[in-house]
Amino acid sequence: MHPYIKEISKIYKENADSKNAAGAKAYLLNQFEFYGIKTPLRRAICKAFYKAHPIKDHSELAAIVKACFEQPQRELHYFAIELVGHHKKQWSKKTLPLIEWMITHKSWWDSVDSTNTHVISKFFIQFPEYIPAYTNKWNQSNNKWLQRMSILFQLTYKKNTDTALLASYIEHCISEEDFFIRKAIGWALRAYAYTNKKWVIQFVKDHPSLSNLSKREALKHQ
Repeated sequence: MHPYIKEISKIYKENADSKNAAGAKAYLLNQFEFYGIKTPLRRAICKAFYKAHPIKDHSELAAIVKACFEQPQRELHYFAIELVGHHKKQWSKKTLPLIEWMITHKSWWDSVDSTNTHVISKFFIQFPEYIPAYTNKWNQSNNKWLQRMSILFQLTYKKNTDTALLASYIEHCISEEDFFIRKAIGWALRAYAYTNKKWVIQFVKDHPSLSNLSKREALKHQ
């Protein structure tokens, strides 16, 4: 085990709850092990830990992230994702391969969407020059989680949403049958509808091949 995560693993063990762990494991279809730490407590522990244990450089950050993902407990995967989010000062073009690695390893909706919340969406606000090349690559990928992120990375951008890009990425994935892609399409449209309801309604009208799931999600609050 990487020296950096020995202490946090010990803290997690001290706060473990077997009942919570069983419930969390079942919720994610028994794909991952859990310590059973509720999110508010886990984040409080992590916040204090990050401050007390700063990362010196990007190479160390990447090594710790990958070491965390080698562990079976899902809380350590969350720890790694939020660790990257905490160390914004370390972000650079070198972070993009790490982001892609996090999306495509131990992948499920919880970790992938958490990576977007804590890292991806904020990274592209800070470095918009990398949006076209990388998000287009993700959208054209055969990996459904990369495709999902190409559609969702603008989720919180509101009036700064690039609608041409959003439309293009949705159109490329519109015939995908995967639940998580269809859900992402609807979610992205629903989020933007709070900013521009007319645009979303028109987009849905102009794209009758959208799945029922995507349409339902897109127009949920209209």
